[in-house]
Amino acid sequence: LAGGLLFSRELPPSGSPENPLRMIFVPSGDTQTILEGGEEIARLLSLSTGLTIKSSVATSYAAATEAIGAKKVDIGWLATFSYVLAKEKYDVELLLVVSRFGSPFYRGQIVVSSDSGINNLSDLKGKTFAFVDPASTSGHIFIKTLLLSNGYDPDTFFSKSLFAGSHNAVIFSVLRGEVDAGATYDDARAAIAKTYPKVFEKTKVITYTQYIPNDTVCTRNGLDPRIKEKV
Repeated sequence: LAGGLLFSRELPPSGSPENPLRMIFVPSGDTQTILEGGEEIARLLSLSTGLTIKSSVATSYAAATEAIGAKKVDIGWLATFSYVLAKEKYDVELLLVVSRFGSPFYRGQIVVSSDSGINNLSDLKGKTFAFVDPASTSGHIFIKTLLLSNGYDPDTFFSKSLFAGSHNAVIFSVLRGEVDAGATYDDARAAIAKTYPKVFEKTKVITYTQYIPNDTVCTRNGLDPRIKEKV
């Protein structure tokens, strides 16, 4: 307030260097790898649209949903269940569905050590188990559905269960013997095969979930339609 007048300053337009579009990813694998990939996507999108775009990786699946709901980010690369929650709570708009190996669907899997003696779901009774994240579709929700559909209560079936935080972390937990088995997407082992080539030899998949619609790319409610069209 100066001289009895109130001065207001409008924000620069979304996608300008002064007010870049913000894009977020869920922490499904190694955070640094996802961030590097996200920065490359942002660079290519900026080249093709003329918009300035900055990318980041959320601390959890839920954090990504809340960030787009609070309009702290404009574009979200959300896991399937995270998108469902974001749509119900914040009316985000679906732009794209990810194509994985040429398909708009994927599935979850349960991985165990190759020498564990575990060969099917019933063998997991009383064992220790790693899920990915409470909001992970393939690494938690569909795995629990698989257990329930086979008559096993996921809350009492294992001697201990935990959330490892990412698909990569689940695989490493199995490799290190920290848990007997773990849930990931199919086939998350490929993501660590470059740094640990023996992962396919040391682990095996004992079962898969039903197919799941792939991850999504969506925008926050209220984003300029012209920007959505460009993206």
